[in-house]
Amino acid sequence: MDRAANHPCVYSHALPFEENLPHACPSRRQTRMNPTPSPITKTHWKRGFWSLMGTQFQGAFSDNLLKQLVIFIVMAQQWPKEKLDRLVSDAGMYFAVPFLLFSMFGGWMADRFSKGRVMMWVKVLEIAIMTFALVALAMQDLNLQLVSICLMGAQSALFAASKYGSLPELVPDEKLSWANGIIEMLTFLAAILGTLAAGLMANAFPGSSPWPGIILLVLSIAGWWASTGITRVRPASPDKPLRLNFLGELWREFRWMKGDRDLWRANLGNTGFFFIAVLVQMNLLLYAQQILKVDPLENSVLQVALAIGMAVGSMLAGKLSGDHIEYGLIPVGAFLMATMGLVMGMEGVSKTIFTVCLSLLGIGGGFFIVPIAAVLQHQPPADRKGAVQGAASWLSWVGISIAAVLQGELSLRLHWTPGQIFWFCAACAACTGVYVTLTRPAALPALLKRWTTRRNAECRMPNVE
Repeated sequence: MDRAANHPCVYSHALPFEENLPHACPSRRQTRMNPTPSPITKTHWKRGFWSLMGTQFQGAFSDNLLKQLVIFIVMAQQWPKEKLDRLVSDAGMYFAVPFLLFSMFGGWMADRFSKGRVMMWVKVLEIAIMTFALVALAMQDLNLQLVSICLMGAQSALFAASKYGSLPELVPDEKLSWANGIIEMLTFLAAILGTLAAGLMANAFPGSSPWPGIILLVLSIAGWWASTGITRVRPASPDKPLRLNFLGELWREFRWMKGDRDLWRANLGNTGFFFIAVLVQMNLLLYAQQILKVDPLENSVLQVALAIGMAVGSMLAGKLSGDHIEYGLIPVGAFLMATMGLVMGMEGVSKTIFTVCLSLLGIGGGFFIVPIAAVLQHQPPADRKGAVQGAASWLSWVGISIAAVLQGELSLRLHWTPGQIFWFCAACAACTGVYVTLTRPAALPALLKRWTTRRNAECRMPNVE
């Protein structure tokens, strides 16, 4: 991974992404990897790691439950198609805008304080927000419900940098790709269950019942309790000043990251992934209602199929990566997403085939994002991980915001059908796959060679009776 053009271990454009960190170029790794604020032992890291996994699972579940529940409440209204399309787009924007405003502040907090302590106090904030959401849901006030989505977006923005920045501090280096596979898998699994729960609640509590809000409040308390088990490591940069001009701070981080070619590309890949993923998810809501004519629960099942694919793809990517970052999975994931998006956009596709393609698209997404997430965590020095995660989060939410706006523009202004929007997503994924293949031509062949070698070695092993 390149930081300076004249470093003896820098790869040229024509050489693989592959000779994959962390086992390649030990001298390079020593200069790039600052000591973590607290040493990781081989045996005592699991409690803190799994506490983080539990905290993240609850947060992702609650985020999706609240957001999808409000969207289903909107879609249940007998409003014109144009108004429904706009409100679905607006709901995505309400969750995205706080990330654009607070991601860098969250990155500063992750560097300035212990990441575990930051996450615990942010979960306290979530309890207050879910109390507000309880009132909004019970009153059936759409404006207050949208505000609660916005507040949860702010809470998630403050949480994100500490969450991802803490992984290299909680797990040994050789477990980083595995840990990313686990956290992405659990995140998408939480999205599965949260989306499904939203559909169930939309059917079970159609009126002004307080139960959805009560459930969300109880879950937030459980998430806070889980966060108390996250390992408290020393702050990475306790003297880091707070700069209120977050745009200036962003610009400084972007300039620094652009000096590391592959770190910068990972940021752009992360942004592109979330742009495509959110556009697919938002378009899926409208496709299910307008083309498939399904109710909220069946709509949730389709969202679940997508999230199951993402979870499986993330788990497989973590397993296939082993003890290094497997860059060859990125073009595989991109081309799989492109192929499935193309099929999903065709007219007359049966619901069964559509659902299978949706799951395969999700698997491609898991292959794509896990190596990128590992690069974003592995590359920066310890005292800069929080800031880099904040900047990466900001860029990803730029992609999400553009997707939310574009969904409305393509549907309302250009009158594209949901199928045509799936084709647009497929084209974006294909372009990404082509770019990675052209700029790192040896990454995919190296991946196939490693898999073939491993398979042949397994076949040569004698059977033990």
